[in-house]
Amino acid sequence: MTQKAFASSADLGEKTQSLEVLADGVYALTAEGDPNVGAIEGEDFLVCFEALATPVAAGEWLARLREHTDKPIRYLVLSHYHAVRVLGASAFDAEVILAHENTRALIAERGKEDWESEFGRMPRLAKQAESVPGLTWPTMTFSDRLTIDLGGDRGDLVLRYCGRGHTEGDIVAWLPRTRILFAGDLVEAEAALYTGDAFHHDWASSTLDMVRAFEAEQLVGGRGAVSRGRGAVDAAVEQTRHFLHVMIREVGAVHRAGGTLKEAFEATHSALSGTYGHWPIFEHCLPFDVSRLWDELSGIERPVIWTAARDREVWDQLQGG
Repeated sequence: MTQKAFASSADLGEKTQSLEVLADGVYALTAEGDPNVGAIEGEDFLVCFEALATPVAAGEWLARLREHTDKPIRYLVLSHYHAVRVLGASAFDAEVILAHENTRALIAERGKEDWESEFGRMPRLAKQAESVPGLTWPTMTFSDRLTIDLGGDRGDLVLRYCGRGHTEGDIVAWLPRTRILFAGDLVEAEAALYTGDAFHHDWASSTLDMVRAFEAEQLVGGRGAVSRGRGAVDAAVEQTRHFLHVMIREVGAVHRAGGTLKEAFEATHSALSGTYGHWPIFEHCLPFDVSRLWDELSGIERPVIWTAARDREVWDQLQGG
């Protein structure tokens, strides 16, 4: 077997970005499997959702957004702590940076290590990495639910914690008036899941149940195209759940049989690749996914911190020739 290039280090081609207007004053930027971002207009302010990996990358998104609105950014909402989602925050000059209380704790615990890890895994996303001034710290946190009055006739934006999933601090942003849900990395639409910091059993059950219960008419996942219509939204949720269930089944079978991590990876790769292997970041994610699930099945409750050195060790063990 030929040695695969580490993670996404060989993925250097630019992706085509698409800015979509989902409803009056509701925007999403998707990019062929790269991280999605969004924005919601209030009466006289903006709420931005996700920050991208660097201020330079974020500035390019904001330049496109400014073609539609010049309202000041009051809130920057971060769905979770991963570096490629948060380190562009300084470009927004937001009055308030919002996240779940667990996300703030995770930044304190492992933000520096995650920064080094993610930029090593996905160098193309780290556009002008030297522009990052430091770790991004939320200035306001919550535990369960936070509602933002958008003003005028725009209704509310509801931020909700749905339970442990992609991380232990993921939140979603829900617009009841237009039935649009920004789901972060709790849902991916035709993009492989990254579960290296996940709680697989919670995510596959109660957390996704809560996401589906919104009965959204449009859903912006962490990666992939916008899901439009209840059927497409439910399909995206269930595709995410299926990926998790197959992982739990395959890794669990090898673990119970006393097999090895490498055997668990190979079984999971074989079971998933036919359906998901052509989707963005599948080969990149799977070694880290299987390693975390193996730990979880071994009784390691919280994810082990990923470092650049550990990334390479796991990659060489599972994706090596």
